Amino acid sequence: MPIMKIRGGDLDLVEYEFKTFEPGKTLKTLDYEKRRYIIKPFKGKVAVKAPARIHLTVLDMNRFAPDHPGGGGVGFAIQCYCSAEVECTDGKLDIDYNREPIIRNFVEVFKKVVGYKGGFRIRVTDHEHKHVGLGSTSTVMIATATAINEAVGSPLTNDHLRKLIGHNYVEETADGNVAFGFETGVGPAVSTHGGMAVMGDELTLVYHHPFAEGKHVHILIPPTDISSAGTKEFDLLMNKARTLDYRDRELKAYLVLMDLIPALENEDLKKIGDIIWEIEFRGSKRAEVEHHSYKIYHYMSMLREANLEFVGMSSVGPSIAVVTEKDKVEMEKLLKPLGLKIAISTKVDNKGLTITSKT
Repeated sequence: MPIMKIRGGDLDLVEYEFKTFEPGKTLKTLDYEKRRYIIKPFKGKVAVKAPARIHLTVLDMNRFAPDHPGGGGVGFAIQCYCSAEVECTDGKLDIDYNREPIIRNFVEVFKKVVGYKGGFRIRVTDHEHKHVGLGSTSTVMIATATAINEAVGSPLTNDHLRKLIGHNYVEETADGNVAFGFETGVGPAVSTHGGMAVMGDELTLVYHHPFAEGKHVHILIPPTDISSAGTKEFDLLMNKARTLDYRDRELKAYLVLMDLIPALENEDLKKIGDIIWEIEFRGSKRAEVEHHSYKIYHYMSMLREANLEFVGMSSVGPSIAVVTEKDKVEMEKLLKPLGLKIAISTKVDNKGLTITSKT
């Protein structure tokens, strides 16, 4: 795997080697296995449906890296779902999913923590929108983690699951191994609780609140041939983004605490949109947007000029999320002269994941 260089300043240059490993070979249990858990395998199937997320911003890129989750952030859940169905077995682990290594790795973490000796039959379905900023990996992982936890009697809490996912967050490689990836905890938090969440460092859930109930969420994916995954994502997040966050992290934190949270309490969508638009030009978020060229700013600016209440790019893009009173028909009329199309038309999910079981 390549060795990537991280530069935070003229005298701050370190090298990071992307190390791959077999699923289940590098497990971070956070010492949770030192506690005692009561295991009660469910005799039936447990199904979990989890909403995907829009990740609006990291608060400080200097506080996270591959194999070091954190950095804080803000995001919200949308009605676009991943699901996991789990059944306890006496035998081996059986996974029905095309990204089997990431599931297998977390299952091994979970079994080591709680002391479960049996097997699982796991079937996963994702929302099929990968590496465009909708959090397919984190959504699949929280759905699966919750389902296997429920299947053995819920020994772990939501916080336990979110932190275990964060510290063991991996992406698969072409040869079937896995490597650590970037994780702030925003995705699992909003998938679990719904609405909008604010995360602090070390995967700490600071605040969550319903957001834009009844409003429409339109996801636009502008054309781009620039990758938002793998080593390109590393270069982006660990270099220019870190440098810009040294400058703007205090401002972003201030905007979230003093403006965004009160606006959420007051259900003021326009004010929330104004704050997010300001953040689009600050710190690491600016680096993420410019990664796709200034065309993304051009597209978002046109949408703002069309008086749409909330416009923001998700994660490292290129997906643009629009939250508005306008329905799909109204939006399509507005977008046509701008040369943009709706990829997904949905709403905010303010309920979070749902759990069902059947014997």
